[in-house]
Amino acid sequence: MPIGPKNIVIHELIGLGVVIVNHSDPSLIGLRGTIVDETLKTLLLETDRGKKRVPKKGGIFCFRLPDGRWTLVRGEEILFRPWERTKRGYKAFLRRRPKVFEGPCVEI
Repeated sequence: MPIGPKNIVIHELIGLGVVIVNHSDPSLIGLRGTIVDETLKTLLLETDRGKKRVPKKGGIFCFRLPDGRWTLVRGEEILFRPWERTKRGYKAFLRRRPKVFEGPCVEI
């Protein structure tokens, strides 16, 4: 199944572009980059200024899908270990009502 706005919560995130549109840590808002690693509670982004580890909890992330569209994901929806998300993240997948954008999320 190809990655899309609804099933992004059960797919691999490494390699996707991301923009942080809201976060409990205001210094992270607007940060953009490419995901290079993922743990249970964090995403590691490759940014223009180097690598930055960002907590998933408390964030709203805008991911760029392979087809060029963008979709919003709450950090709590992906708060799993990457290999567990395909099993345990399935409930979040079933409840998910995605927001999809043609342009970048920073214009929201």
